[in-house]
Amino acid sequence: MSEEVKKTKTKAKAVIVGGSIAGLSCAHALILAGWDVLVLEKSISPPNGSPTGAGISIDTFSQQIIQSWIPDLHLLQDATLPLQIDQNVVTDGDEVIRILSRDESFNFRAVHWADLHALLYNALPADIFLWGHLFLSFSVSQDKTCVKVNAKSLHTNEIIEINGNLLVSADGCLSSIRRHFLPDFKLRYSGYCAWRGVLDFSGDESCGTMKGIRKVYPELGNCLYFHLTSGTHIVLYQLPNKKLNWIWYVHQPEPVLKGNSVTQKVNLEMINNMYQQAENVWPSEFVKVIKDTKEPFLNFIYDSDPLQQIVWDNVILIGDAAHPTTPHGVRSTNMSIVDAAVLGKCIKKWGLEKLPCALDEYQSLRLPVTSMQVLHSRRMGRIKQGLSLPDRETFDPTKAIPEDCEELQQKSMPYFTLLVD
Repeated sequence: MSEEVKKTKTKAKAVIVGGSIAGLSCAHALILAGWDVLVLEKSISPPNGSPTGAGISIDTFSQQIIQSWIPDLHLLQDATLPLQIDQNVVTDGDEVIRILSRDESFNFRAVHWADLHALLYNALPADIFLWGHLFLSFSVSQDKTCVKVNAKSLHTNEIIEINGNLLVSADGCLSSIRRHFLPDFKLRYSGYCAWRGVLDFSGDESCGTMKGIRKVYPELGNCLYFHLTSGTHIVLYQLPNKKLNWIWYVHQPEPVLKGNSVTQKVNLEMINNMYQQAENVWPSEFVKVIKDTKEPFLNFIYDSDPLQQIVWDNVILIGDAAHPTTPHGVRSTNMSIVDAAVLGKCIKKWGLEKLPCALDEYQSLRLPVTSMQVLHSRRMGRIKQGLSLPDRETFDPTKAIPEDCEELQQKSMPYFTLLVD
């Protein structure tokens, strides 16, 4: 076989660092574009139904993208619950909940992180994953056509070398690949953290806790609730398999981060203090939910000012590596899915021979959108958490009039109509 024929038979190859939802999404999109992929992930094995993580709200556009990757069209529907309503409420002094804003055409779907990860993972070839491998370093060839990646096997301590045409950084908000290009980059702490948990009520759906919480939030199973009070707010929505996802945002000084995580393990004393604080703020029905939740955890809320660049030669950033964001606009996972889909379309359009054109187009399409969404998510969080903004009064949900509440709605997000049409 001639060298020319051999070249036409050789597939382009991408090395993806990170086996979370952003990395899996990228693997789907690039395989669909005709590329070979290899996913490096430091976790020893896939989650396999682990309860790790919490709830995710998937917009209509992301649902359509996932459906294009998953052969069985029923799998996504079966793994998710509808969130047709986006509602912001406030507890008045007499503990009567008043509606601040309500959108009945929301049309997102709720899923547990582990279930979405399993759905994406099970639809990929198992042999594209290198579990238990820690990314160490990379280098780009002089002609900018190849990338060499070094990784360490956590099983054997062996250092391996992987060659490809593209390196995809899907290694999260504390990305080590981003640090290579932006050594002075720092995340911006929001000023608050989030207590999070998932209540599993599958053992007793008619228990007192669920009866009480459904009385206060009657549309659970179809509604994304944001419950606000002065200086704090909670998020509540139901997940499939009789689970309830909750988040409580609490003002707290910036922590000293340990390791490669913005999530902190908590001890019993911290949990008991959290219970006491909740009793002073929230309806007793919600307090019962958090007390009945096993293993609540603490998540520190960071984002960053938008990056000016997410492509360097044949190395790109996607997901939280490209745009760390606060969760109030429910964009983090959705932006990762769209990143992957846009990258796949650009690469398929331009081919390996014009990879720089494909990556330039990817960057030009995604940077304006994600930059605006990151900043808007930050703004929504500051409003709901009662923090100051230069162009409006500090939001007090107990005194708010309808005009004050328009920015509370998810549909105020830039480019929102593209996500739901």
